[in-house]
Parts: sequence; structure tokens; C-alpha cells
Amino acid sequence: MELSTREIRTTRIIGEPPHRAWARWTTHEGLTSFFGRDNAVDLELGGRFEIYFLLDNPPGLRGSEGCKVLSFLPERMLSFSWNAPPAFKEVREADYKTWVVVLFTPLGADRTDVSLSHVGWPKDVRWDPVYEYFQEAWEEVLSGLEACSMPERPSGD
Repeated sequence: MELSTREIRTTRIIGEPPHRAWARWTTHEGLTSFFGRDNAVDLELGGRFEIYFLLDNPPGLRGSEGCKVLSFLPERMLSFSWNAPPAFKEVREADYKTWVVVLFTPLGADRTDVSLSHVGWPKDVRWDPVYEYFQEAWEEVLSGLEACSMPERPSGD
């Protein structure tokens, strides 16, 4: 399979130190705070990185089942395989997954630059709608991360 040079890239500066941003991406509790409705994550090489969005669907069609941790540097980098949503049946059933790399760069004591790149896109028109879908989806995911990491403001009463 020939791969394209296409890349989805998005970045957010969040109001948390790197160790907390890291925990949001690598723990069950952290992920449920901004990404999906449930998950199964085993932070080890080849460990599960499954995020579930559609809990009423049958197993195998709930989210990123079968995706794995590819590599990590604690509090600095996480990479994992990623599949197409169930709506893209033909691509989802293909024996191929793209991959995602998340970088965590400290910006002082209480801020972190979180940069996500989604790469490994095949040169195949069947993947074009999936690429377009994730251009928006990753923006939403990182916006959710940014929102949940904002410090709470005192009420003005």
C-alpha cells in the first residue's frame, strides 16, 4: 500500500502541567474527561488504546477497538494506531490502521502545548472521506481537552 504525505495536525495550549495532560491521554479517568464515553487503555507497547463512542453498538463497532499503543515517552509523547469510524465500513474493515502522535511540550509550570498529528494515510480515494472526517474530529477532541483543563472561574455572586 502506498502512503500519502497527508497529515492532520492540530495544537492546543492547555492550562495544565505536562504530567496532568499526559494523564488525560493515558488513563481511563483522564480520557473519559474529554474523549469518548468509555475506554480500555493499557499503557505498554502493544497495549490497548480503545476509545468507545457508540456504547449501544455491538462489540467491534463501538469505537477504536483493536487500536494499540505504538510507542511512548512518559509525559512527552504518545503514539497509537487508529481506525476509521463504523460509518466508513469498507475502510474500517480493511486490514490497515493509520496512526496518531501526541506531543506534550511544557510551557512553564501550569501550561502545556499538546500537539496531535494523524498520519499514515493511504493513497486511496476510499480513505478521502475518513481523512476529511478526522480533520474536524481531532479539532473537537482537542477543544474538549482544552475546555476540561481550564481552571474553574469563581462564580460572580
